[in-house]
Amino acid sequence: MRRILCRPAALVLIAVSLSGCGLAAAPCRMVSAVVKAVPFVGHQAAAPTDACAFAIDP
Repeated sequence: MRRILCRPAALVLIAVSLSGCGLAAAPCRMVSAVVKAVPFVGHQAAAPTDACAFAIDP
């Protein structure tokens, strides 16, 4: 019985540790992708949001 309970707990622990802060950085990455779609100035304007995402999840 103990073994049955430990396997799901171990899988959850592994999944959480591998996810890192990607969920917290997702809004920064999404805004950056939208801003980059703007012609001519998109990549320069997205630099701060890229920095935000990189600071949260390198």
